[in-house]
Amino acid sequence: MKSATDPRFHVRAAAGQTAACHAAANLGELPEWNLDDLYEGPDSAQFKADMDKAASEAARFASQYQGKLDTLLDGGKGGDAVSAVIKDYEGLSDLFGRIGSYMMLYYVGNTTDPKRQKFYGDVSQKLTAITTGLVFFELEFNRLEEEALDKAMKTSAALAHYRPWIDDLRKEKPYQLEDRVEQLFHEKSVTAAGAWNRLFDETLAALKFTVNGEELTLEPTLNLLLLKDRVKREKASDALALAFAKNISLFTTITNTLAKDKEISDRWRGFKDVAEARHLSNRVEGPVVDALVSAVRESYPKLSHRYYAMKAKWLGLDKMMHWDRNAPLPDQDDSKVPWDTARAMVLDAYAGFAPEMADIARRFFDERWIDAPVRPGKSSGAFAHPTVPSAHPYVMLNYQGKTRDVMTLAHELGHGVHQVLAAKQGPLMASTPLTLAETASVFGEMLTFRSLLKQTTDPAKRKVLLAGKVEDMLNTVVRQIAFYSFEREVHESRRDGELTADQIGELWINSQKEALGDAIEFGPGYETFWAYIPHFIHSPFYVYAYAFGDCLVNSLYARYLEAEEGFQQKYFEMLKAGGTKHHSELLKPFGLDATDPAFWHKGLAMIEGFIDELENMEAAAS
Repeated sequence: MKSATDPRFHVRAAAGQTAACHAAANLGELPEWNLDDLYEGPDSAQFKADMDKAASEAARFASQYQGKLDTLLDGGKGGDAVSAVIKDYEGLSDLFGRIGSYMMLYYVGNTTDPKRQKFYGDVSQKLTAITTGLVFFELEFNRLEEEALDKAMKTSAALAHYRPWIDDLRKEKPYQLEDRVEQLFHEKSVTAAGAWNRLFDETLAALKFTVNGEELTLEPTLNLLLLKDRVKREKASDALALAFAKNISLFTTITNTLAKDKEISDRWRGFKDVAEARHLSNRVEGPVVDALVSAVRESYPKLSHRYYAMKAKWLGLDKMMHWDRNAPLPDQDDSKVPWDTARAMVLDAYAGFAPEMADIARRFFDERWIDAPVRPGKSSGAFAHPTVPSAHPYVMLNYQGKTRDVMTLAHELGHGVHQVLAAKQGPLMASTPLTLAETASVFGEMLTFRSLLKQTTDPAKRKVLLAGKVEDMLNTVVRQIAFYSFEREVHESRRDGELTADQIGELWINSQKEALGDAIEFGPGYETFWAYIPHFIHSPFYVYAYAFGDCLVNSLYARYLEAEEGFQQKYFEMLKAGGTKHHSELLKPFGLDATDPAFWHKGLAMIEGFIDELENMEAAAS
């Protein structure tokens, strides 16, 4: 049973229900989601009833089964009895997941609101206390005799249904501790990593960045880095650096504490490598991740280094400063994309691939499962939260009308479609490992990009569109692998003692220089920009999943372009599988193998091909 502070609940999913819609300048009516499908409010009778039910049902489950699981197999004949217990546990997981999802979604709508802060803290504490009494179940289950359990699965179809969950649970066995230690780890999570995560969120949401005399929150300030006006970009960067520097001691303490907390857990559980626990939760082998990382780092010169050198020339610069990296091209149309236009662009692209995909995505708009506007205190970024199979996912954006925002909408709806399709696997098996969770999102983004590119015949507009896609892919692949390399160094160095802000900043700058190349100069203040990356705090080593997903999708899309028969059906079957299959099983129908280094190079070749096309366009124009 996962705690309320588990990363599955702590997906940065967001926001509370306020007004029905929010109008932003030139964007039209931006939707705010309706959380009533979970609960009508934090003080609703149903929420209180479910909290009471969670406590009583957890106590009943523990009283009924603790210390008795081994008697249920009954010499290999009790498969149906064991499956009934799992089904009971699955129902509890859905109940706890519903409560935990609402707690998180309501809270991050405005993490600076004292009422929401208290609600989050109180519910998190209660859920952790309740679920501590259920820690025994997975531990006792893993002590069941292997041969008897395997025999029971062969004779009971009901138990065999849960084989994927059982097999995954068995992989955790070598790293599980004695019951009381596990209970202690679980109960203290709310005052350990969970508390530091919360401090980070509330600190970041409360930060103000002064640009030209105006106080802004993080999202609008980051958005200024996408403006054509170079002076404004520099001022935004300076404002970010100033605010981060003022709080760098706190961010350094949070990072040191969480790295040490993870080291203690890893040491007790027997994980040797700093990222081994993440690999296990992702159900991916370390050598596969190593092959991905090696392939990307080897490709830095022909991808990011080459592209950014070309971009510097487009901007009329010998070298770009770090605040120029995501700057629009000089001839880029910077008009805002209205919300209704963005909706049509994404749904049309989805429908062009498969009408069923567009039908599912359309529900997010029609049934108010999306929260789009920027608001004070609202969590930054964008994400999709699956909640629980008995409900539906929610998508959160900070939509500001950029073309990148349209791509982000396509990305998050891809997650949403995946989560809807996988929900049929139930609470225990719907959750997809992070490496595969990025597949549908990146694929949805690629569909939207390709649709726009197909409609663009003007060479100048095509160049801008291609350049934008290359930058997004570099941010998804190159930058995320640089993040992963940085994280590894931080966690490995932390094992020798606390790190100062200067030490962390030096590791950050070195990783960025290696990844981005000599065409970018990192000015004063950039050494603090590691401080606002939420994945470092909430889900250590999550970031390589983005690169995994992007390269995987590039290879998948190449198959699609080859007009492989039945591709759409195989693609939907992959999404519907949720967490029931290993990546090797899911990729086999497409003739792809992630253990083959050529797989990663094939994915990277698509990015290189886009850069080649840009170079050829430049040569033809000169």
